Amino acid sequence: MAVLTRKQREVRDRESRILDVACEMLIEHGYHGLSMDRIAEVLEYSKGTMYQHFSCKEEIILALANASLTDRLALFRRAAAFPGRPRERIVAVGVASEFFVRLYPHHFRLEQVLRLSSVWEKTSPERRQFMHHCESQCVGCVSGIVRDAMASGDLTLPDGATPEQLVFGLWSMSFGAQTILASSTSLVDIGIGEPHRALALNQARLLDGYHWRPLSTEFDYEVTAERIATEWSADETKPADSQITSGDSTKTILSTKPTSASAT
Repeated sequence: MAVLTRKQREVRDRESRILDVACEMLIEHGYHGLSMDRIAEVLEYSKGTMYQHFSCKEEIILALANASLTDRLALFRRAAAFPGRPRERIVAVGVASEFFVRLYPHHFRLEQVLRLSSVWEKTSPERRQFMHHCESQCVGCVSGIVRDAMASGDLTLPDGATPEQLVFGLWSMSFGAQTILASSTSLVDIGIGEPHRALALNQARLLDGYHWRPLSTEFDYEVTAERIATEWSADETKPADSQITSGDSTKTILSTKPTSASAT
C-alpha cells in the first residue's frame, strides 16, 4: 500500500470531515437543508476550501453513497465466497444485504435523491462511473452464484432467461422493500410486522418458482441465515473478514443478527 504524503493525508482528512458533517445535515434537514455554505460554517472552512473538494452539494451526496457502496461490495464478495451450495450462498447475500442496511440505514434515502435527474445531472462523470462500477460488481457476484447453480445442476433456467434477469428480479424486490422501509412509518399498521422476513420469504418463493434446488420446502434457509449471521458476528479475529473498511474509517460488522435472508 502506497504511503500518503502529509498533504495527501490532510486533503483526505478534510474530505472525510466534510462528508461526516454533510451526512448529519442530510439526516437532520434533508436535501434542501444541505448547503455548501452551511457545511463550511460548521467546519470553519473557507468557500474556496470547500470547492477544492466538491463542486456542489450533489457531488457530496454521491460521494456519501459511493463510500457506502464500497462496503456493500465487500459484503457481497464475502457472501459469494460462503462455503455452501449455491442457494445457501444466495442466502448469504441476503444476510450481507441486511448487514448493509443496518450499517447504512440512510443509504436508500441518498439513492432516492440521486435518482432525481436534477440532482444526477450535476454530479461528475467520475463519481457516476464509480457508482455504476460498484453496482455492476455486486450484480456480478450474485450472477456468478446463479451460474454456479446452473453448472452444478441445482438450477435450469427457462429458455431465453439469463442469470442477470434472475438477479434483477431479486434486486428489484430488495430495492423496492428497502426504499419503502426508508420512507414508510405505517408498515406495522398495514400488517407487515416483519418486513425483512417478508422480503426473504417472497424471494424464496421466486427462487422456488425457478425450481432452484434445494427448494425452500426441502431445506430450512432461515436456519442457514441465522448461522451465517452468527459466524460473521463472532468472527472478530480476522480483520479482513469481520470488518469493512471505507476511506479512513473501519466499521465492525454489527453484532445484531439479521432477521432474514433477503438477497441483493
